[in-house]
Amino acid sequence: MSQIKKIPATIVTGFLGAGKTTLIRHLIANAGGRRLALIVNEFGELGFDGDLLKGCASDTCREEDIVELANGCICCTVADDFLPTMEALLGRAQLPDHIIIETSGLALPKPLVQAFDWPSIRTRVTVDGVVAVIDAEATSAGRFATDPALLAAQRAADPNFDHDAPLEELFHDQLACADLVVLTKTDLLDAGRIEAAQRQLDQFTRPGVKTVRASFGELPAAVLLGLGAAAEDDVAGRKSVHDGAGEHDHDDFDSFWLEIPQAVSPALLVDRLKSVAGRHDILRIKGFAAIAGKPMRLVVQGVGARFGHYFDRAWAPGEAMVGRLVVIGLKGLDQAAIRAELAG
Repeated sequence: MSQIKKIPATIVTGFLGAGKTTLIRHLIANAGGRRLALIVNEFGELGFDGDLLKGCASDTCREEDIVELANGCICCTVADDFLPTMEALLGRAQLPDHIIIETSGLALPKPLVQAFDWPSIRTRVTVDGVVAVIDAEATSAGRFATDPALLAAQRAADPNFDHDAPLEELFHDQLACADLVVLTKTDLLDAGRIEAAQRQLDQFTRPGVKTVRASFGELPAAVLLGLGAAAEDDVAGRKSVHDGAGEHDHDDFDSFWLEIPQAVSPALLVDRLKSVAGRHDILRIKGFAAIAGKPMRLVVQGVGARFGHYFDRAWAPGEAMVGRLVVIGLKGLDQAAIRAELAG
Protein backbone atom coordinates (compact mmCIF):
# COMPACT_ATOMS: atom_id res chain seq x y z
CA MET A 1 0.00 0.00 0.00
CA SER A 2 2.87 2.38 0.75
CA GLN A 3 4.12 1.87 -2.80
CA ILE A 4 0.74 2.89 -4.22
CA LYS A 5 0.77 6.13 -2.28
CA LYS A 6 4.19 7.22 -3.54
CA ILE A 7 4.42 10.03 -6.08
CA PRO A 8 5.75 8.64 -9.37
CA ALA A 9 8.77 10.33 -10.97
CA THR A 10 9.98 9.91 -14.54
CA ILE A 11 13.62 10.56 -15.44
CA VAL A 12 14.08 11.70 -19.05
CA THR A 13 17.66 11.18 -20.19
CA GLY A 14 19.41 11.28 -23.56
CA PHE A 15 22.30 12.99 -25.30
CA LEU A 16 22.49 16.64 -26.32
CA GLY A 17 19.83 17.57 -28.85
CA ALA A 18 18.06 14.21 -28.85
CA GLY A 19 14.65 15.85 -28.30
CA LYS A 20 14.07 15.61 -24.54
CA THR A 21 12.61 19.10 -24.15
CA THR A 22 10.37 18.68 -27.19
CA LEU A 23 9.03 15.43 -25.75
CA ILE A 24 8.30 17.10 -22.40
CA ARG A 25 6.64 20.12 -24.04
CA HIS A 26 4.19 17.76 -25.74
CA LEU A 27 3.67 15.89 -22.47
CA ILE A 28 2.77 19.12 -20.65
CA ALA A 29 0.19 19.93 -23.30
CA ASN A 30 -1.30 16.43 -23.13
CA ALA A 31 -0.96 15.50 -19.47
CA GLY A 32 -4.49 14.14 -19.18
CA GLY A 33 -5.31 16.24 -16.14
CA ARG A 34 -2.23 15.19 -14.16
CA ARG A 35 -0.64 17.95 -12.09
CA LEU A 36 3.02 17.88 -13.13
CA ALA A 37 6.17 19.24 -11.53
CA LEU A 38 9.32 19.55 -13.65
CA ILE A 39 12.97 19.61 -12.63
CA VAL A 40 15.13 20.71 -15.56
CA ASN A 41 18.90 20.34 -15.51
CA GLU A 42 21.37 22.07 -17.83
CA PHE A 43 25.10 21.55 -18.22
CA GLY A 44 25.98 25.18 -18.92
CA GLU A 45 25.65 28.17 -16.64
CA LEU A 46 22.96 29.78 -18.82
CA GLY A 47 19.54 28.15 -18.64
CA PHE A 48 17.60 27.54 -21.85
CA ASP A 49 15.33 24.49 -21.57
CA GLY A 50 13.63 25.75 -18.39
CA ASP A 51 12.74 29.02 -20.08
CA LEU A 52 11.43 27.12 -23.08
CA LEU A 53 9.25 24.87 -20.93
CA LYS A 54 7.90 27.77 -18.88
CA GLY A 55 6.59 29.20 -22.13
CA CYS A 56 4.17 26.29 -22.41
CA ALA A 57 3.05 26.28 -18.77
CA SER A 58 -0.58 25.32 -18.15
CA ASP A 59 -3.08 24.84 -15.35
CA THR A 60 -1.64 21.38 -14.70
CA CYS A 61 1.99 22.56 -14.91
CA ARG A 62 2.42 26.14 -13.75
CA GLU A 63 5.60 28.21 -14.05
CA GLU A 64 6.24 27.82 -10.32
CA ASP A 65 6.13 24.03 -10.81
CA ILE A 66 9.13 24.18 -13.17
CA VAL A 67 12.46 24.22 -11.32
CA GLU A 68 15.69 24.80 -13.23
CA LEU A 69 19.06 23.49 -12.05
CA ALA A 70 21.81 25.03 -14.17
CA ASN A 71 25.60 25.04 -14.23
CA GLY A 72 26.35 21.39 -13.68
CA CYS A 73 25.08 17.91 -14.45
CA ILE A 74 22.50 16.69 -11.96
CA CYS A 75 24.32 13.36 -11.59
CA CYS A 76 27.23 15.22 -9.98
CA THR A 77 25.20 17.62 -7.82
CA VAL A 78 22.71 15.23 -6.22
CA ALA A 79 23.35 16.23 -2.61
CA ASP A 80 23.75 19.96 -3.28
CA ASP A 81 20.97 20.57 -5.79
CA PHE A 82 18.67 17.65 -6.53
CA LEU A 83 17.82 16.41 -3.04
CA PRO A 84 17.00 19.90 -1.64
CA THR A 85 14.85 20.57 -4.70
CA MET A 86 12.94 17.32 -4.23
CA GLU A 87 12.45 18.01 -0.53
CA ALA A 88 11.11 21.48 -1.36
CA LEU A 89 8.62 20.00 -3.83
CA LEU A 90 7.47 17.46 -1.27
CA GLY A 91 7.04 20.22 1.32
CA ARG A 92 4.43 22.07 -0.74
CA ALA A 93 0.83 22.18 0.37
CA GLN A 94 -0.31 21.04 -3.09
CA LEU A 95 1.70 18.01 -4.15
CA PRO A 96 2.19 17.08 -7.82
CA ASP A 97 0.62 13.96 -9.28
CA HIS A 98 3.80 13.20 -11.21
CA ILE A 99 7.35 14.57 -11.22
CA ILE A 100 9.30 14.82 -14.49
CA ILE A 101 13.08 15.20 -14.33
CA GLU A 102 14.92 16.24 -17.49
CA THR A 103 18.63 15.56 -17.12
CA SER A 104 21.41 17.37 -18.89
CA GLY A 105 22.44 15.70 -22.13
CA LEU A 106 25.76 14.89 -20.49
CA ALA A 107 24.32 13.36 -17.32
CA LEU A 108 24.48 9.74 -16.21
CA PRO A 109 21.01 8.58 -15.09
CA LYS A 110 22.11 5.87 -12.65
CA PRO A 111 23.41 8.22 -9.88
CA LEU A 112 20.11 10.05 -10.07
CA VAL A 113 18.15 6.81 -9.65
CA GLN A 114 20.34 5.98 -6.65
CA ALA A 115 19.44 9.33 -5.09
CA PHE A 116 15.85 8.11 -4.68
CA ASP A 117 17.12 5.84 -1.92
CA TRP A 118 17.66 8.93 0.24
CA PRO A 119 15.50 8.43 3.37
CA SER A 120 13.43 11.61 2.98
CA ILE A 121 12.70 10.74 -0.67
CA ARG A 122 12.32 6.95 -0.74
CA THR A 123 9.24 6.82 1.46
CA ARG A 124 7.37 9.35 -0.66
CA VAL A 125 8.54 9.04 -4.28
CA THR A 126 9.25 6.16 -6.64
CA VAL A 127 11.03 6.18 -9.99
CA ASP A 128 8.18 5.24 -12.30
CA GLY A 129 10.64 4.87 -15.16
CA VAL A 130 13.78 6.07 -16.90
CA VAL A 131 13.05 7.21 -20.45
CA ALA A 132 16.06 7.44 -22.79
CA VAL A 133 15.52 9.74 -25.77
CA ILE A 134 17.79 8.75 -28.66
CA ASP A 135 18.52 10.66 -31.88
CA ALA A 136 18.08 8.08 -34.66
CA GLU A 137 20.02 10.06 -37.25
CA ALA A 138 23.09 10.61 -35.05
CA THR A 139 23.00 6.99 -33.91
CA SER A 140 22.75 5.51 -37.40
CA ALA A 141 25.58 7.80 -38.56
CA GLY A 142 27.87 6.18 -35.99
CA ARG A 143 28.36 9.10 -33.60
CA PHE A 144 28.03 6.74 -30.63
CA ALA A 145 29.41 3.60 -32.29
CA THR A 146 31.50 1.27 -30.17
CA ASP A 147 32.51 -2.36 -29.90
CA PRO A 148 31.25 -3.43 -26.45
CA ALA A 149 32.95 -6.85 -26.58
CA LEU A 150 36.33 -5.29 -27.37
CA LEU A 151 35.86 -2.64 -24.70
CA ALA A 152 35.03 -5.28 -22.05
CA ALA A 153 38.05 -7.35 -23.03
CA GLN A 154 40.37 -4.35 -22.80
CA ARG A 155 39.06 -3.48 -19.35
CA ALA A 156 39.38 -7.08 -18.17
CA ALA A 157 42.99 -7.22 -19.35
CA ASP A 158 43.93 -3.88 -17.81
CA PRO A 159 42.00 -2.54 -14.77
CA ASN A 160 43.61 0.87 -15.40
CA PHE A 161 42.47 0.98 -19.02
CA ASP A 162 41.08 4.44 -19.83
CA HIS A 163 38.73 4.32 -22.80
CA ASP A 164 38.69 7.89 -24.07
CA ALA A 165 35.33 7.85 -25.85
CA PRO A 166 32.97 10.00 -23.75
CA LEU A 167 30.14 10.05 -26.30
CA GLU A 168 30.06 6.26 -26.51
CA GLU A 169 30.14 5.86 -22.74
CA LEU A 170 27.26 8.30 -22.22
CA PHE A 171 25.23 6.52 -24.91
CA HIS A 172 25.91 3.17 -23.24
CA ASP A 173 25.02 4.34 -19.73
CA GLN A 174 21.87 6.22 -20.71
CA LEU A 175 20.54 3.16 -22.57
CA ALA A 176 21.60 0.64 -19.92
CA CYS A 177 19.54 2.49 -17.30
CA ALA A 178 16.43 2.91 -19.46
CA ASP A 179 13.00 1.36 -18.93
CA LEU A 180 11.77 2.78 -22.23
CA VAL A 181 13.67 4.07 -25.27
CA VAL A 182 12.18 6.81 -27.45
CA LEU A 183 13.77 6.93 -30.91
CA THR A 184 13.39 10.42 -32.39
CA LYS A 185 13.95 11.99 -35.80
CA THR A 186 13.14 8.78 -37.65
CA ASP A 187 11.33 10.95 -40.22
CA LEU A 188 14.78 11.97 -41.48
CA LEU A 189 15.85 8.39 -42.26
CA ASP A 190 15.01 5.53 -44.59
CA ALA A 191 14.12 2.07 -43.28
CA GLY A 192 17.70 0.78 -43.57
CA ARG A 193 19.18 3.52 -41.40
CA ILE A 194 16.41 3.14 -38.82
CA GLU A 195 17.25 -0.56 -38.58
CA ALA A 196 20.95 0.33 -38.19
CA ALA A 197 20.09 2.64 -35.32
CA GLN A 198 17.94 -0.04 -33.69
CA ARG A 199 20.79 -2.55 -33.87
CA GLN A 200 22.99 -0.17 -31.89
CA LEU A 201 20.26 0.31 -29.29
CA ASP A 202 19.88 -3.44 -28.90
CA GLN A 203 23.54 -3.74 -27.85
CA PHE A 204 22.97 -1.78 -24.66
CA THR A 205 19.34 -1.97 -23.60
CA ARG A 206 18.36 -4.47 -20.93
CA PRO A 207 16.15 -7.46 -21.85
CA GLY A 208 12.50 -6.52 -22.22
CA VAL A 209 13.06 -2.78 -22.68
CA LYS A 210 10.90 -1.54 -25.54
CA THR A 211 11.68 1.10 -28.18
CA VAL A 212 9.01 3.45 -29.48
CA ARG A 213 9.36 6.02 -32.24
CA ALA A 214 8.31 9.64 -31.96
CA SER A 215 8.11 12.50 -34.44
CA PHE A 216 8.36 15.97 -32.90
CA GLY A 217 8.01 14.47 -29.42
CA GLU A 218 4.42 13.42 -29.99
CA LEU A 219 3.75 10.46 -27.73
CA PRO A 220 0.67 9.89 -25.54
CA ALA A 221 1.20 10.41 -21.82
CA ALA A 222 0.07 6.83 -21.28
CA VAL A 223 3.15 5.58 -23.16
CA LEU A 224 5.62 7.58 -21.07
CA LEU A 225 3.97 7.59 -17.65
CA GLY A 226 2.75 4.70 -15.54
CA LEU A 227 5.60 2.31 -16.33
CA GLY A 228 5.71 1.20 -12.69
CA ALA A 229 9.40 0.31 -12.87
CA ALA A 230 10.34 1.23 -9.27
CA ALA A 231 13.83 1.72 -10.67
CA GLU A 232 15.29 2.58 -7.27
CA ASP A 233 14.78 -1.09 -6.31
CA ASP A 234 16.68 -2.32 -9.37
CA VAL A 235 19.80 -0.15 -9.40
CA ALA A 236 22.20 -3.11 -9.37
CA GLY A 237 20.68 -4.46 -12.58
CA ARG A 238 21.41 -1.25 -14.47
CA LYS A 239 25.08 -1.77 -15.32
CA SER A 240 27.13 1.34 -16.03
CA VAL A 241 30.48 1.92 -17.69
CA HIS A 242 31.24 4.13 -14.69
CA ASP A 243 30.40 1.58 -11.98
CA GLY A 244 33.21 1.65 -9.42
CA ALA A 245 34.92 4.52 -11.20
CA GLY A 246 34.42 6.99 -8.36
CA GLU A 247 33.01 10.45 -8.92
CA HIS A 248 31.95 11.14 -12.49
CA ASP A 249 33.16 14.38 -14.05
CA HIS A 250 32.75 16.15 -17.35
CA ASP A 251 36.32 17.13 -18.15
CA ASP A 252 35.83 15.76 -21.66
CA PHE A 253 33.39 18.58 -22.51
CA ASP A 254 33.43 22.37 -22.69
CA SER A 255 30.43 24.69 -22.49
CA PHE A 256 30.05 28.46 -22.64
CA TRP A 257 27.45 31.04 -23.59
CA LEU A 258 27.64 34.25 -25.57
CA GLU A 259 25.51 37.14 -26.75
CA ILE A 260 24.99 37.71 -30.45
CA PRO A 261 23.69 40.83 -32.25
CA GLN A 262 20.40 40.97 -34.11
CA ALA A 263 20.43 38.92 -37.29
CA VAL A 264 19.06 40.04 -40.65
CA SER A 265 17.03 36.84 -41.10
CA PRO A 266 16.66 33.36 -39.58
CA ALA A 267 18.12 31.77 -42.72
CA LEU A 268 21.29 33.86 -42.66
CA LEU A 269 21.73 33.23 -38.94
CA VAL A 270 21.38 29.47 -39.34
CA ASP A 271 23.82 29.44 -42.27
CA ARG A 272 26.35 31.21 -40.10
CA LEU A 273 25.83 28.85 -37.17
CA LYS A 274 26.18 25.80 -39.41
CA SER A 275 29.46 27.14 -40.77
CA VAL A 276 30.89 27.84 -37.31
CA ALA A 277 29.68 24.48 -35.94
CA GLY A 278 31.38 22.64 -38.79
CA ARG A 279 34.69 24.47 -38.49
CA HIS A 280 34.93 23.94 -34.74
CA ASP A 281 33.28 20.50 -34.41
CA ILE A 282 30.63 21.86 -32.05
CA LEU A 283 28.24 19.25 -30.66
CA ARG A 284 25.37 21.51 -29.68
CA ILE A 285 24.19 25.11 -30.10
CA LYS A 286 20.92 26.25 -28.57
CA GLY A 287 19.38 29.50 -27.46
CA PHE A 288 17.40 32.55 -28.53
CA ALA A 289 18.04 35.17 -31.19
CA ALA A 290 16.66 38.56 -32.21
CA ILE A 291 15.78 39.16 -35.84
CA ALA A 292 15.80 42.71 -37.19
CA GLY A 293 12.28 44.06 -37.65
CA LYS A 294 10.62 41.08 -35.94
CA PRO A 295 8.80 41.49 -32.60
CA MET A 296 9.12 37.77 -31.80
CA ARG A 297 12.00 35.89 -30.18
CA LEU A 298 13.58 33.18 -32.33
CA VAL A 299 14.41 29.80 -30.79
CA VAL A 300 17.47 28.20 -32.39
CA GLN A 301 18.44 24.53 -31.88
CA GLY A 302 21.43 22.85 -33.50
CA VAL A 303 22.97 19.38 -33.31
CA GLY A 304 26.15 19.22 -35.33
CA ALA A 305 25.23 20.66 -38.73
CA ARG A 306 21.49 20.04 -38.30
CA PHE A 307 19.55 23.15 -37.20
CA GLY A 308 15.95 24.10 -36.57
CA HIS A 309 14.31 27.36 -35.56
CA TYR A 310 10.93 28.91 -34.78
CA PHE A 311 9.48 32.05 -33.19
CA ASP A 312 8.18 31.21 -29.72
CA ARG A 313 6.94 34.48 -28.16
CA ALA A 314 7.00 38.26 -28.39
CA TRP A 315 9.84 40.11 -26.69
CA ALA A 316 8.58 41.40 -23.36
CA PRO A 317 8.30 45.17 -22.76
CA GLY A 318 11.69 46.42 -21.63
CA GLU A 319 13.39 43.13 -22.48
CA ALA A 320 16.69 43.56 -24.31
CA MET A 321 16.40 42.21 -27.84
CA VAL A 322 19.73 40.42 -27.68
CA GLY A 323 20.44 36.86 -28.70
CA ARG A 324 22.03 34.41 -26.27
CA LEU A 325 23.42 31.05 -27.30
CA VAL A 326 24.84 28.08 -25.39
CA VAL A 327 27.70 26.27 -27.13
CA ILE A 328 28.79 22.75 -26.10
CA GLY A 329 31.56 20.63 -27.52
CA LEU A 330 34.40 18.28 -26.68
CA LYS A 331 37.29 19.59 -24.62
CA GLY A 332 39.42 22.15 -26.41
CA LEU A 333 36.77 24.34 -28.02
CA ASP A 334 38.36 27.56 -29.28
CA GLN A 335 36.04 29.90 -27.40
CA ALA A 336 37.78 33.08 -28.53
CA ALA A 337 37.49 32.16 -32.22
CA ILE A 338 33.86 31.06 -31.91
CA ARG A 339 32.92 34.27 -30.09
CA ALA A 340 34.68 36.38 -32.71
CA GLU A 341 33.00 34.57 -35.60
CA LEU A 342 29.51 34.94 -34.12
CA ALA A 343 29.87 38.49 -32.81
CA GLY A 344 30.19 40.25 -36.13
